[in-house]
Amino acid sequence: MTSPSPATPGPEPAAAAETPAPEQFLAVQQSEEFGRLRRSFRGFAIPMTAAFLVWYLAYVLLSTYAEGFMSLQVVGNLNVGILLGFSQFAMTFLITWLYIRHANRSLDPISSRIRDELEGDL
Repeated sequence: MTSPSPATPGPEPAAAAETPAPEQFLAVQQSEEFGRLRRSFRGFAIPMTAAFLVWYLAYVLLSTYAEGFMSLQVVGNLNVGILLGFSQFAMTFLITWLYIRHANRSLDPISSRIRDELEGDL
């Protein structure tokens, strides 16, 4: 009977990537590309947040002060209030879809370039 051969070692694990120095983070934060990333994000997030809040507050105010309007029957037992309430969900999904599309087209390419430069992949 033969003894088992010693296990052959596998490949060496990859060395952990070095963490960038604080000065590198500051340089990235002050770069034009990072500024463009922030402007692009804020250019989407601030107007979209404002639009959603206006829509939500309008719904709350209408349901509080315009009971007659909100109780108007539209189809069968569906009234304006129910349809506007469901539209809040639709608006949430729409904003989420718009943000994903915006991020994929505008934010992700810039952030990937910044990350690659910072981590030294370029």
